[in-house]
Amino acid sequence: MTTNGGPDGTVKRRGCACSKEDFLPEESFQSWGNYVTAMKQTGPRFINRVTTRSLDSTELNEVKEQSGHEMKKTLNWWDLMWFGIGAVIGAGIFVYTGLEAKSSAGPAVVLSYVVSGISAMLSVFCYTEFAVEIPVAGGSFAYLRVELGDFMAFIAAGNILLEYVIGGAAVARSWTSYFATLLNHKPEDFRIIVHSLPDDYGHLDPVAVGITMIICVLAVKSTKGSSRFNYIASIIHMVVILFIIVAGLTKANLKNYSSFAPFGARGVFKASSVLFFAYVGFDAVSTMAEETKNPGRDIPIGLVASMVITTVAYCLLAITLCLMQPYYEVDVDAPYSVAFSAVGMDWAKYIVAAGALKGMTTVLLVGAVGQARYLTHIARTHMVPPWLANVNEKTGTPVNATIVMLVATAIIAFFTNLKILSNLLSISTLFIFSLVAVALLVRRYYVTDITTTTNRNKLVLCLVLIISSSITNAVYWALDTSSWIAYAVSVPVWFLGTLGLRVFVPQAREPKLWGSPLVPWLPSASIAINIFLLGSIDGMSFVRFGGWTGFLLIYYVFFGLHASYDTAKEVGQKKIENAKVDGV
Repeated sequence: MTTNGGPDGTVKRRGCACSKEDFLPEESFQSWGNYVTAMKQTGPRFINRVTTRSLDSTELNEVKEQSGHEMKKTLNWWDLMWFGIGAVIGAGIFVYTGLEAKSSAGPAVVLSYVVSGISAMLSVFCYTEFAVEIPVAGGSFAYLRVELGDFMAFIAAGNILLEYVIGGAAVARSWTSYFATLLNHKPEDFRIIVHSLPDDYGHLDPVAVGITMIICVLAVKSTKGSSRFNYIASIIHMVVILFIIVAGLTKANLKNYSSFAPFGARGVFKASSVLFFAYVGFDAVSTMAEETKNPGRDIPIGLVASMVITTVAYCLLAITLCLMQPYYEVDVDAPYSVAFSAVGMDWAKYIVAAGALKGMTTVLLVGAVGQARYLTHIARTHMVPPWLANVNEKTGTPVNATIVMLVATAIIAFFTNLKILSNLLSISTLFIFSLVAVALLVRRYYVTDITTTTNRNKLVLCLVLIISSSITNAVYWALDTSSWIAYAVSVPVWFLGTLGLRVFVPQAREPKLWGSPLVPWLPSASIAINIFLLGSIDGMSFVRFGGWTGFLLIYYVFFGLHASYDTAKEVGQKKIENAKVDGV
């Protein structure tokens, strides 16, 4: 990376440098000969990266130093709570409630929110322990590097980035729909229809691109400034939500609940797998741990409080919508605005649309802040170009990473249909949350050079039972069979795997500051419910997910593997040299 010395002898970085050294500074890419040699060593290097686990201290010190400048510690639990609320309450509740109530769950959509909320809350506890113990910007990427190794962390990293890009794109497109409603237009009026493109990609959305660019400017200015804007907007947003609930319930008609679950239990879980989208965003809060004043206190309070508030708000909003209108008459683009018009409160749709816009704006802002920090930490390990790891000295924010991620978000938002985005987002997110829960079990029950071989093998066996039984449940559910025989086998297997972990494998590590409760039951339940929800997502979404994962593997073999291997080797050599100096 291009550097120059400051007057005090410190190393400074050019934030806008674009030389080859900023993108491919590693030894393997210095010449074609070096690259050919590296490719010949792909096998051994791959094994090294699969089996190598990072250390807490490495993530907190050596990796973090790659950014050149420290991120400013300006956040407390109040900021984190409102970041959590701002990150979550947006397009999910204002768009997908109507879509899933009408097509999948009926009034029982409230139960779908409960199921998704439980799954999200279990993941919150898993994330919180890691965020407190390893308070760095990398979030789940850093956690997985420490517990499951470099390769699994990279696969998760690719899906984390996909999650944020498509999540931001989905919210940006929903922003356009409500903006049109606010101006007395139909949700599609501000989109350009191109008939020569496939229907799922032919509704071009320039407004979504515009709002994404505005969010980019806000995100690069200041994390504390973004926080202030977020919680002021989120407070206004919560007032609008209270208005929707109170005003909507005055027009409630209990007859609309006469057919509570018209699509049965399968419809409830199908809706739940999509509505998980509505809870996505809380993990962005964990990426702000590096900028939190007191992670051991602030992160648990901020994350748990925001998730409780969000879940209660979602359930009340879902109940209100289905009491105002029969589920089969709900509008799928702007459900709450149209519902108020249908009950004779046409004026209220402007308040609803304004509130929805505020909510989606904060979701976009927090997502922009979170995704940039993920990419920054990934770049610190050189799995992607280290130029993206630069932290601006003046703003204390990762400007390069923020701009790159939001440009990608704008491009996807311009072309892609909302339904495609939501299903692909749910797969990516549920996959990552499952990995984090597995990583938490590994963290508690396996420590190198402390855990015996026998206990390690017991841990592996228990994890195999937990994961395989969870996959069996998901596959069996996806096959849409009425038989219960597979569940009668797989559920007890899950229980025995978790019980075996609790009884026969001693914990090798206790959390220092704050720990997830009910280990191993809570993370095991998180694995089971996240994987089960995957069984309700359509096959084409899995095909797209497989295509993206295949692209990640190709990139890793040709670039990421060798860059991260060289970087890890260089860090190891520096440690040895420093140890020799200290010894002298």
